[in-house]
Amino acid sequence: MVKPASGKVETKYYTFGQDPHELVLESGEKLGPITLAYETYGILNNSRSNAILILHALTGDAHAAGFHDGDKSPGWWDDMIGHGKAFDTDKYFIICSNVLGGCQGSTGPSSLAPSSSQPYALNFPLIGIRDMVNAQEQLIDHLGISHLLAAAGGSMGGMQVLEWMFGHSNRIKSVIPISTALRHSPQQIAFNEVGRQAIMADIHWNNGSYYTGNPPDRGLSLARMVGHITYMSDRSMAEKFGRRLKDERKAFKFTGDFEVEGYLHHRGKAFVGRFDANSYLYITKAMDLYDPIQGKKTRAGLINPDLKVLVIAFKSDWLYPPYQTQDIVRVCKQSGLDTTYCEIESEYGHDAFLLEIEEESHLIKHFLERVKDGD
Repeated sequence: MVKPASGKVETKYYTFGQDPHELVLESGEKLGPITLAYETYGILNNSRSNAILILHALTGDAHAAGFHDGDKSPGWWDDMIGHGKAFDTDKYFIICSNVLGGCQGSTGPSSLAPSSSQPYALNFPLIGIRDMVNAQEQLIDHLGISHLLAAAGGSMGGMQVLEWMFGHSNRIKSVIPISTALRHSPQQIAFNEVGRQAIMADIHWNNGSYYTGNPPDRGLSLARMVGHITYMSDRSMAEKFGRRLKDERKAFKFTGDFEVEGYLHHRGKAFVGRFDANSYLYITKAMDLYDPIQGKKTRAGLINPDLKVLVIAFKSDWLYPPYQTQDIVRVCKQSGLDTTYCEIESEYGHDAFLLEIEEESHLIKHFLERVKDGD
């Protein structure tokens, strides 16, 4: 029995793709063996029909809910996963895994390459969102689950949800993409490129081979600061920080005098302690390259017509604005899918998908009940 998300949980690991059964990537290269870190919450029912896959965003991990020993705070979506919550662990068996290419237990650039027993670094192959999902399918097989009740996630997690819809709809009953897009716009690619260049400009990056020396912390911190600006809205930043100074007597010395400056520095410094710079490069590139239909309707035409879709957007999200989310809705409608679109009022910007718990919970609870009951 798996403990509910409100209690103690532990991360598990699944390894697959040993020679000669490596995973064939979008690039044509092969990768293996591959380890995925994952957590589960709730109990898988006897018919194995109540499994929901939760997909994390760029800097997330497998620890979506509950507490590890020693934790001061729970997993990143704990408000949504657990007893009586949107993803109710009394009803559903919830799975969340760290993505391929990550650095929180899953195989990525910081992992040891079997050929050298040294970190892959930039010898790690280019990966895509499709590769992440194909690896997740291996995990689902390992857990003995033939069909998922749903896949849900926001931001990059939403991209993975879309790939489940386009590439594996025969194994899933419903999808919930939140605050995401079919493909990145030039502006989204530009922000990611600034972050990548910040990392690669760090004196310690050493062309990715920094694992035996000093990591490129300043570059990674700057990348996180730039990214975090895009997660908030202008209004939420004004209400949270305004133009307040940390100390009225010590202003304008280029040391983070404004409260918003101090906040960004704090977020950047906290980030470098838990994330690998090379993973940041690889994962952001995977997001930029993702385009599930590449301007064609061929893949859309292969979607299981019985699939149910709930698409959620937030009006103040300028990183993934609602017009991009509406593009997803149009593709789904054109494919004849039962599709519900909800655009939520919020001041939080892109971060709303992590913060607007009450609205999201109401929508997701009712949607999952409808899917479960077969309406």
